[in-house]
Amino acid sequence: MSRAAGAGSAVLQPNNHNSPMAHSEVLLLKPVEGLGGEGDQVKVRAGYARNYLLLRGIAVPVTAANRKQVESLKRRRGEREAQELNGAQELARKLEKAALAFAVKTGEGGKMFGAVTAADVHDKLAAAGFEIDKKKILLFSPVKTLGRHEVKVKLHADVTVELAFDVVSENPIIEPRAEAPGGERKGEDRNAGERRPDRYAEPKRFAERNPTERKTEPRK
Repeated sequence: MSRAAGAGSAVLQPNNHNSPMAHSEVLLLKPVEGLGGEGDQVKVRAGYARNYLLLRGIAVPVTAANRKQVESLKRRRGEREAQELNGAQELARKLEKAALAFAVKTGEGGKMFGAVTAADVHDKLAAAGFEIDKKKILLFSPVKTLGRHEVKVKLHADVTVELAFDVVSENPIIEPRAEAPGGERKGEDRNAGERRPDRYAEPKRFAERNPTERKTEPRK
């Protein structure tokens, strides 16, 4: 309780700091992701209802008069969902005919530098004229190898497309050199690491250059 002083009297007012958060029941006029669709009666926090749903015309308070709108709202919802499904099915048919290819830089043996990600797929689709939410592209791990790959695109709760794409090298692939039986790569000099004599090095002493020369004994 908190005390508010007045002229010669004191008025006690309730302290609501520890009271549970108030909720409001509203009727949705528009779909809200994670909450519901048109015609649904939902219970939300009073602040969220007042400052967002009601303020933006997304919902109205549940009253006897507003309950009469439920049937018309549900009919509108059914029409919207049917249109969304038809649109997703039409887009899926177009995506199935799309040909996507990614040219990447590669090193020895075709090893890729970098990877192809869901963001790359989204950008490639956007460049081809497909407007698809990036969240609907389900590529769970980046692609790091050349070849043919697939990615799932969830266009609708009931429509998912498996989209194929190719990853190719933009530069000629350098084949790795094969190893010889001795563990050496073909084309490598076994003695490449050994030091070779330099013919321009300073000449050694005559005796060292002619080790077979007989030594003369001194006369007695």
